Amino acid sequence: MGTAAEPAFDRETLRRGLEGENPDILLSLYADDAKFRIVDHMTQPSHPKVLHGRDEIGRMLEDVYSRDMTHKLERCVIQGDEAAYSESCEYADGVRVLSESMLSLRNGKIAEQTLVQAWDE
Repeated sequence: MGTAAEPAFDRETLRRGLEGENPDILLSLYADDAKFRIVDHMTQPSHPKVLHGRDEIGRMLEDVYSRDMTHKLERCVIQGDEAAYSESCEYADGVRVLSESMLSLRNGKIAEQTLVQAWDE
């Protein structure tokens, strides 16, 4: 009798979630108790913004995906229980955003994410 394979994190689901207009696909990739840390020029490394759980992460994603902007997954690397990806975004007015994320995975879901982002000013 074989053992059941652990669920795998899926690059194409990540792409559809990031590049789509509905944050529900992206939110489905997070564990219920996920932690999401954001570092940028407003929330610097010594005081990052930290979101706890799918509810807080979902509210942030709803805000981001309500904006007039595009998102593109540039590259993604998955190795075991870790992943990393680059995302580029552009607002309708031409302002660009670049972010890099490191992920810790548990049972195929994002358990922890650190996102570092910068944008045109």
